[in-house]
Amino acid sequence: MIASVFKFLRDRLNKTVTRDSTGGPVEDLFVYVGTDKEDAVSFRSDAVSMLLIRIEEDATLRPPDLYARTAPDGSNLRTEPEIRMNLYILFVARFPDDYNRSLHYLSRVVRYFQNHRVFNHENSSDLDEDLSQLILELVTPTFSEQNEIWGALRASYLPSALYKLKLIVFRDQQASSRAATKDLIRTVSQVPRP
Repeated sequence: MIASVFKFLRDRLNKTVTRDSTGGPVEDLFVYVGTDKEDAVSFRSDAVSMLLIRIEEDATLRPPDLYARTAPDGSNLRTEPEIRMNLYILFVARFPDDYNRSLHYLSRVVRYFQNHRVFNHENSSDLDEDLSQLILELVTPTFSEQNEIWGALRASYLPSALYKLKLIVFRDQQASSRAATKDLIRTVSQVPRP
């Protein structure tokens, strides 16, 4: 599911935030980070890299009974609790020959997410069916937090923006199959016998 969120955001940005007339294919503007032989993060030149830097469980919307869930037929099921997560995604603009271009593309990312903060199935038909909605929020780390991030990446600071992506929900898939099995047994038991 996390991979589909990244692909969704990357595809969206590549469709709407295009390169200027300086050239280069559109699909190469937003890329995933790479790693070198020593597992240090490498940011591709002339692109905006996306990097997952933190996963956080969001416990604010937990139901009172973590193990209860209602099946589509109205019956109660015992399930594993949902895991609601927030992802922290760092967008890093690296245009080594032109610092202004780095700032330009980073500004376009911020502008895009300012106008498109919420993605759901009504405004984004290509959103994965397992996701109900995605909410993006710009995060401003303190100078010490920023220093820790770039120190952990073992890289020099580059123009970047950090976003918190809210409400990725992992649900107990086995509970759905148990509910379907229950419905099938109930249906079969109601069939009149000769």
